[in-house]
Amino acid sequence: MSHRQSPQPRPAARLLPWSGSEGKACYLLCDGNERGYLSRLADDIESVQLHMGDALLGHAQALIDDPKTGPEELRYLSARLTESLRDVLRVAESRGARLLG
Repeated sequence: MSHRQSPQPRPAARLLPWSGSEGKACYLLCDGNERGYLSRLADDIESVQLHMGDALLGHAQALIDDPKTGPEELRYLSARLTESLRDVLRVAESRGARLLG
């Protein structure tokens, strides 16, 4: 008579708020302990990224409203806004996946 063991739950993969080598996404396998060092670090970095995005948005509006803003400044602003949007979308993806999981 054989006894089958119930399968162990698979650890959830959390998308981290930074990229690895070659710009690839980094994941943390979570075994239910969401308060480990890397999880806390990721939470802190996500918080900083969201705060920076909010601050950048206010700065962007001021530059856009200023008729003296030149094309170089707007190009630089566009690059920073693109970086910030990428960060914020990664945070949204990570948090959304954790809500579903």
